Amino acid sequence: MSGFAHQPPHAEPSRDAVQAALRKTTEALASDLALVRTRVPQWSEFEWLVARAVATMHGVSPLLSGALRWQGPEHWVRFLKEQRAHTLRRHERASTLLQLLDEDARACGIALMGLKGAALHAIGLYAPGERPMADIDLLVREEDSEGAARLLQKLGFRETYATWKHRVFEPGDGRAPAAFGEHADNAMKIELHTRIREILPLRAVDISAQMFALPLRAGLNGYPSRAALMMHLLLHASGAMVFRALRLINLHDIARLSALMTDADWEEFLRLRLWWALPPLSLTARYYCCIAHRILAPVAAGCPWLLERKCRRQSLTEVSFSHLWISAFPGIEWAQSIHEMLAYAGQRLMPNAEVRAMRTVIAATQPCAAEDPWARLPQGRRILRWLVARQVRAETLRPVRMALAKLP
Repeated sequence: MSGFAHQPPHAEPSRDAVQAALRKTTEALASDLALVRTRVPQWSEFEWLVARAVATMHGVSPLLSGALRWQGPEHWVRFLKEQRAHTLRRHERASTLLQLLDEDARACGIALMGLKGAALHAIGLYAPGERPMADIDLLVREEDSEGAARLLQKLGFRETYATWKHRVFEPGDGRAPAAFGEHADNAMKIELHTRIREILPLRAVDISAQMFALPLRAGLNGYPSRAALMMHLLLHASGAMVFRALRLINLHDIARLSALMTDADWEEFLRLRLWWALPPLSLTARYYCCIAHRILAPVAAGCPWLLERKCRRQSLTEVSFSHLWISAFPGIEWAQSIHEMLAYAGQRLMPNAEVRAMRTVIAATQPCAAEDPWARLPQGRRILRWLVARQVRAETLRPVRMALAKLP
């Protein structure tokens, strides 16, 4: 079997074999989701199982169930159908929760905005069961944040931790998540934001003012415009690309929304001169052929030279969870000067207290990090281990191992 010929029975495949399979299946699934192809990939059993991990990591397993024009092995078809069924049931739970949030927020006089997945479903961009929604993201004005927190507590959620981006609320039952993929019974988390921003890679980009461009009414609100929604999708994707955490579903969101954008929508978007929007826009254009040159050209004109050159050659694998290896300075090409590059490299080598605190939170709250000794290593030992040998990312290796557990 490909990838195992040199391995003794039951041995874990080499890391290079895993990375090769991740790249092969990621690029194939990305192409097949964007284009209509009828030929079944000629993958080994090992690669078909890695493809399950890829579909899960990239949030597209339920979407692939209806979008692919080929079927593949029975176990692959069954996996995708099960994932779609779980996603549909989870969507029903999310819809009920969003309705309760809207009603209770109206009664309390608190204005909320449903972000990303909630907004995409609200405008009909996805049918129920197509797009997974791991959690519900809400935006609230700073002065209403404590009121919103109390509202969530009344609905049975408790605040578990906070980061520089959001406060996280989880159901009080503390239910453990299912081991692999989408599952209807997984807990529905809520992430409460008072600002919309990303660090690219040290420079803070804040688009909160555009999100609050129109007055919000009490209850659940949508984005002020399609251009504002596109801006948020692109900023979220940019933040993910910096740390090689992009998912295929992020590109699919951008592609589907772009199909709804009118000339007026694009004009509103282009007036904002978003230098950081080019990498996710150009990557979406490469895989989906849906972003016109008249859109890309002015965005490229405002993009820093090194970043613009780099994003011409990047693949989805290189900037996503399909990249198996821990990088020393991920996203350094996003820095806009030599000084900023040096500052970023310095922070990666000697992280400040805020970064160390964030690592502690991640190690305590994320299942993949909790199982990985790397997440708890002091910085000096991290550097030594990285110098001795390439280190793998737990958030990539964990779903691969879970998928491969089904291999005879």
